Amino acid sequence: MRLKAFVAMLLGFFLAGALAAQGIQAPPPVPPLDPQNTLLLDLSTGGRVAIQLRPDVAPKTVERIKTLARRGFYNGLTFHRVIDGFMAQTGDPKGDGTGGSDLPNLPAEFNGLPHVRGAVAAARAEEENSANSQFYVMFAPKLALDGHYTVFGRVVSGMSYVDAINRGEPPAQPSVIVQASIAADNVPPPSADKVAAAQSRTGAALALPTTGHAAGPAPPPPPSIKIPDPPKPRPQKPN
Repeated sequence: MRLKAFVAMLLGFFLAGALAAQGIQAPPPVPPLDPQNTLLLDLSTGGRVAIQLRPDVAPKTVERIKTLARRGFYNGLTFHRVIDGFMAQTGDPKGDGTGGSDLPNLPAEFNGLPHVRGAVAAARAEEENSANSQFYVMFAPKLALDGHYTVFGRVVSGMSYVDAINRGEPPAQPSVIVQASIAADNVPPPSADKVAAAQSRTGAALALPTTGHAAGPAPPPPPSIKIPDPPKPRPQKPN
């Protein structure tokens, strides 16, 4: 056992050195799940998505997301830009990629978290310090974006409901965030009225959750296609 531990330690040092030699920042270690830093998104696709937030690497961005979620800012907002094989973008009250909250724009917090499947990052304009309220969830890896956008979390459950988000720029019938909340706040599932309101926007029947974790059939994964080149999240324009 000691020999295995020693070999594992040597391998870790070797990999870290190899990454450093190539100028690649190693991802920070994943902390334990914390309800205070877990974002819950109840989607019109029929279920609840849990996102582990990472204040250890993006404190200002995480605090902004939590503040807006607690305000109810994200409730009812659409996924206005959804590219199959790439990402789903939301968080714009205007629904066209140009809107944001009434809070100041955020400084960039680029870090070692990679753009892998399920990664969640802050959308921005060309100016690095222009992120505000919009964010996107990755359907597939796109490591070329690393170091250019602030990754602040990753989906830890409910990715099938993200996969089911309607595609388009914008989608003909955009999927909706019915409710966003922080796990520690113990916010009840969306009411029938909220679900009905989201249903009227998507034009599709939704699964009505009956417990804290919304139930619904897991949709099939999206077809594997080549990621558009060069796609990058298009966020709100700077004020």
